[in-house]
Amino acid sequence: MKRLSILLLFALICFSTTSCSKNQQSELPKKQILTDDMGYKVSISGTPKRIVSLAPSITEMIYLLKLEDKLVGNTLYCDYPEAAKKITKVGDILSIDAEKILMLKPDIVFVSVEGNTKESYKKLVDLGIKVFVSNPRNFEGIKKTLTDLGNIFNKRTLSDSCVKSWDKRMSVLNANSVTHTAKKVMFIIELKPLIVAGVNTFLNEYIKVCGMKNIVEDTKINYPILNREEILKRNPSFILYATDKKDVKNVLLEMYPEWKNIDAVKNNNVFLIDANIYFRPGPRFIDACEEIFKNLHPEVLNQGQKL
Repeated sequence: MKRLSILLLFALICFSTTSCSKNQQSELPKKQILTDDMGYKVSISGTPKRIVSLAPSITEMIYLLKLEDKLVGNTLYCDYPEAAKKITKVGDILSIDAEKILMLKPDIVFVSVEGNTKESYKKLVDLGIKVFVSNPRNFEGIKKTLTDLGNIFNKRTLSDSCVKSWDKRMSVLNANSVTHTAKKVMFIIELKPLIVAGVNTFLNEYIKVCGMKNIVEDTKINYPILNREEILKRNPSFILYATDKKDVKNVLLEMYPEWKNIDAVKNNNVFLIDANIYFRPGPRFIDACEEIFKNLHPEVLNQGQKL
């Protein structure tokens, strides 16, 4: 009888140990194979603990998902939120210090197509560093990047919640934009030479969201160079320009005095935008959309409609 009791106790211990082992195994992060925006397969075992971000937009998403304790390196341009400025700097986007990145021992490095170079990507891969490429070209692309991060770091609930909130705010803009006449918008990148954002750029997404037309919608060049007379012919109703000078209208007229005859200038529809927000395909995209919508559709505010 005593021997039987001992055997039963031993069997119970073995069963408990096996059960605990199975539960522990089920709780371990599973290996993931994700496809980045360049179509590369990236194998990730467990949850990365050390991150290097080479894009300001990705850095902002890392903070949004409360992953800042894992961020060990970023770029000189990663300046938002304020805490991002204190992270170890590994380059200025176009040029990176690959050896410094290697010394930080990252589990994964995030790069962007828009800012980083192929040479930087290749250098990191050759050093045996795991690299994930992000290339959001529109609102859907921004949501995909956040969702990818949510999957990689087991933050899917939070990323899904953020995407749901963005979609709700975007639906309000879409509902309002279809009720207004589509006017022409010129998004200036540089004044000399005169470079504007084309329809195949991320910046064109702001124009689309507002239900407007890009003045260079007839060209597939990402950033076409225009001559000053051509602007008179195309006659934009609105002008958007990122500059640190407050009086944007006078800045344009000093360089191109004949522009006093285009609708945007005559109707005082020349707007200063913050490149720090507008040029980044990150979490503040929807904030920028709402701000630009209010500028391009003042009648919405006049009618007391809420965005």
